Amino acid sequence: MKLMKLACALSIGAILSACGASDIVSRDAPFEAQRQGAVSFSQNDVTSVAQTEITRKVRTVSAKQQPPRTILPEAILRQINVARINVSVPTSLKVSEANRYYPHGDIVWREDPLGNRHAQVSKIMHDAMTAGTAGFQGPVPVILDIEVVRFHALSEKARYTVGGDHHIVFKMVLRDANTGQFLSEPRKITTDLEAFGGQQAINAEARGLTQKVRISGHLAEVIRQQMTEPDGYKNASFGFYQMVNRI
Repeated sequence: MKLMKLACALSIGAILSACGASDIVSRDAPFEAQRQGAVSFSQNDVTSVAQTEITRKVRTVSAKQQPPRTILPEAILRQINVARINVSVPTSLKVSEANRYYPHGDIVWREDPLGNRHAQVSKIMHDAMTAGTAGFQGPVPVILDIEVVRFHALSEKARYTVGGDHHIVFKMVLRDANTGQFLSEPRKITTDLEAFGGQQAINAEARGLTQKVRISGHLAEVIRQQMTEPDGYKNASFGFYQMVNRI
C-alpha cells in the first residue's frame, strides 16, 4: 500500500507539473499561503450546512454539469482525495469600497454586508474550492493551498448599469497531507467571468443567480479543470472589460 501511495504521489506531481496553461511560481520563493499577515480559511472552518449549500448552488450554475472527467489517469483519480483546503488572503491586498465603474483595488466585493472583505473573500474561495474538488474521494489525502492575489467583482454602479468582468487571480499548490511535500509546482491562475449588468443582473438575481453564486460556480469549475485537464485551466477571452482588468 505504501508503494502504491508513493507511486500515486509521484505520478500526480509529474502530471500536474506538466499543466502549462497557468504561470508557474518560482519554487525558490515561499508560497504566500503560509505567511503571516493573511486572513486564512481552512477546512475545519466550514460547517457541513455551508458545504452542502454551496455544492447545491454550484451544480445549478456550472457550465458543465457532469462529474470530473478522467483526463488524469483513472487510477490516480481513484486514489486521491482533497483532505484539507487552506485559503490565504493577505492583509496587504487593498480593499476598495469606491462606488465607481472601475474601482482601483485588489479586492472589490459588495454583495456581503460591509465588513471584513478579506474574510468574506476567503470564505467564498474556500467554499468554491471545496465544491470543485468534491469528486476526488480516494484513499490518498492531499492538501490544496490557495492564496488570493486579486478578487475583483463589480461595484454597485457597474452592477446596475454596464456590467463588466469578474476578475480573480490566485496561486495554488498541492501537497502530500502526511508529509507536507509538494506534489505540484506552485501556479498562478488568472480567471475571468462575464459579469451581468443592468436588467440582466436584476433578472439573474430574481432567479437566485447572485454574483456570489455565479463566481462560486465558476471557481469550482476552474479548480476542477486545473486538476483534470491535461493543460490545466484555460481562461476565456471576451473583450473590453477583460482588458481593463489588466491595466
